[in-house]
Amino acid sequence: MTEMTLIEAIRQAMDEEMARDPNVFIVGEDVGIRGGVFRATVGLFDKYGADRVIDSPLAELSIVGVGIGAALYGMKPICEIQFSDFIYPAYNQIISEAAKMCYRSNGEGTVPMVIRAPYGGGIGGGLYHSQSPEAMFAQVPGLKVVIPSNPYDAKGLLKSAVRDPNPVIFFEPKKGYRLIKGEVPEGEFTVPIGPARISRAGTDVSVFAYGMMHYYALQAAEKVAAEGISVEVVDLRTLYPVDRETILASVQRTGKALIVHEANLTGGYGAEVAATIAEGAFTDLDAPVRRLCGPDVPGVPFSHPLQDWFMPNPEKISIAIRELARY
Repeated sequence: MTEMTLIEAIRQAMDEEMARDPNVFIVGEDVGIRGGVFRATVGLFDKYGADRVIDSPLAELSIVGVGIGAALYGMKPICEIQFSDFIYPAYNQIISEAAKMCYRSNGEGTVPMVIRAPYGGGIGGGLYHSQSPEAMFAQVPGLKVVIPSNPYDAKGLLKSAVRDPNPVIFFEPKKGYRLIKGEVPEGEFTVPIGPARISRAGTDVSVFAYGMMHYYALQAAEKVAAEGISVEVVDLRTLYPVDRETILASVQRTGKALIVHEANLTGGYGAEVAATIAEGAFTDLDAPVRRLCGPDVPGVPFSHPLQDWFMPNPEKISIAIRELARY
């Protein structure tokens, strides 16, 4: 086992998949000589050359369009969107073309592509470098939506995404790129897309989170454990397809549910988790389902005090857990 950061695990996954399969290539803004704005692809241009690590124009629609076309002809593109905030020009290509190709061709045409996109706030990025648009893609059949929270999952899930015959949106919590560290096996492994993971067992409250919020949820669970509150933390990992079985089983054990994400509250992914619980575990609840999310304002403020007001953090999660535990 080797300890590495989240960004190192992502880079290693791409390196190994490119070495394993010559059809895998990377395309995006500054991914080549510079190695990406977050250095996710550093060293890959020198190793694999300009034909497989391709610097694109500043045009997300074209990045994704190139990826779709290449995938239809047997290639396996990894398209990097520099920030998830910039993914919207490519939305029509992703939703109307990539996600629907297999269905509309009766399985004859598949789009084996990965779209990597750093998401989330907490880095002082302001409105246009802090967005969390995952819910906009998690309601689209034909797409898989994945968000890792640790290096092990980041590597294993990304390798599975590259090998998947259909498009995968791979959102990465950029605040955690170098903050989150963990052990990663040195040998070959993958993590299946779909199943959630119980990262901490508990009996009093279930906390559902993903990405950076899962990292914070574990910290909050550790803090309230000293007060006698037993928290079960569920790392959702895959937003679509939804692992409803794991969600329901956790609530049936604890009777209380807290859902945490940094995207806006209204219409956020937490609503899907809450609906799943209401439909499948209503009689098991001992308290109303609680969501702790970003407020309904247009974006994460640039001001650091206001950014802190916007973002969930371990202390806010701890407070919400205590309130549920007392209910």
